[in-house]
Amino acid sequence: MAEYDYDLFVIGAGSGGVRASRIAAGHGAKVAIAEEYRFGGTCVIRGCVPKKMLVYASMFADELHHAANKGWTIGEAKFDWATLRDFVNSDVDRLEGLYGDTLAGAGVESFTERAVITGPNGVRLASGREVSARHILVATGSWPMMPGFEGHEHCITSNEVFHLEQFPRRLVVMGGGYIAVEFAGVFNALGSKVTLVNRSETILRSYEQGVVERLPPIMQARGMDLQFNAKIEQVSKLEDGSLRVMLSNGTVIEADQVLVATGRAPNTQGLGLENAGITLGSKGEIPVDDFSKTVCESIHAVGDVTDRVQLTPVAIREGHALADTLFGGRPRKIDHSTIPTAVFSQPSIASVGLTEEQARLQYSEIKIYTSDFRPMKNIFSPRMERGFYKMVVDGESDRVLGLHMIGPESAEILQSAAIAIKAGLTKADFDETTAIHPTMAEELVLLK
Repeated sequence: MAEYDYDLFVIGAGSGGVRASRIAAGHGAKVAIAEEYRFGGTCVIRGCVPKKMLVYASMFADELHHAANKGWTIGEAKFDWATLRDFVNSDVDRLEGLYGDTLAGAGVESFTERAVITGPNGVRLASGREVSARHILVATGSWPMMPGFEGHEHCITSNEVFHLEQFPRRLVVMGGGYIAVEFAGVFNALGSKVTLVNRSETILRSYEQGVVERLPPIMQARGMDLQFNAKIEQVSKLEDGSLRVMLSNGTVIEADQVLVATGRAPNTQGLGLENAGITLGSKGEIPVDDFSKTVCESIHAVGDVTDRVQLTPVAIREGHALADTLFGGRPRKIDHSTIPTAVFSQPSIASVGLTEEQARLQYSEIKIYTSDFRPMKNIFSPRMERGFYKMVVDGESDRVLGLHMIGPESAEILQSAAIAIKAGLTKADFDETTAIHPTMAEELVLLK
């Protein structure tokens, strides 16, 4: 049996890598992890955690607009970007420290430097040190893509948006996915004049379009300019530091910042994977089997770098399962079906299971149940925003195949319902459940 420095060497200390390291160490493995930037990965450092904090702050701004209807008299309200930015980043620092403490507490050795693969069992650190490992895990996540239009160097991505020196009074957001839609909503609520540019007339393409189609009119009613069927052709920097944005439809926009959010690509460049005989997929992803193993028996990959499902909870589950498989004596794989997701737009969208379009392709008989209502919370607002829930059901078995919603707190409401759908419950099971009144969630058991 060959001797190795480590049983497991992990490249990338994001959610998936940290979970795999901690669980493997708990099983008795000797584990090391290398991270060239900051512990915590995309989610903690420059993704879902700080972004959700901005969402909360922006939702508070919206509440202020109709506080008088709730009996509150509030003096002049002022927003200070630097205060919010610094608070969010200080909490990110706190979380990063906790990740480091967790690894140390589990007995994982950490290297704060880049690591590349030199062979099936070899890793070289940026310091020049070479180590060997029985197993190597790549968990380097994904990275924002930047289109090559003229002047793209004047634009920012979601990586930089959390560190802006000045609040952008005029913001152009390019993209139609959840990142673009979420940041457009955040900065619009905080007071920016936001223009969303999307190459098609459809946003959030992977979501139930019967729900998604209700969002653009709400975005417009909240003051956003939606430039659909258009793309940025040129960004020019003016003498005063502002930007001039030229769109393919001829529109010219003056802006303080341009945020490009057109997708993320697996972060695989320069990792030395070819030294272990691993060929990347068409999107730059690392191909793996159901157990997160590559074509090289000793090298594995989890999370966004595999481009299976780019979600933090999925990466965590994949990392945990891999550690159990390799060192826990319990080989297992992750079921990537029926994964609940949410878009923290304003209002938010949440979804689990099949859309109506997907269900009609797979089942002979489909039944659709909906509820279109004005949430009680929205009564205080002068805007006539409505909630909409949609349930997709197999007409033969009555099993719920999908649930999709738009409205306040959709993500919080959907989590429990996702358990029921994952468990294979029927529409009758929902109907037989007593409603909690008055709530928005009660609509789930009253769908017609």
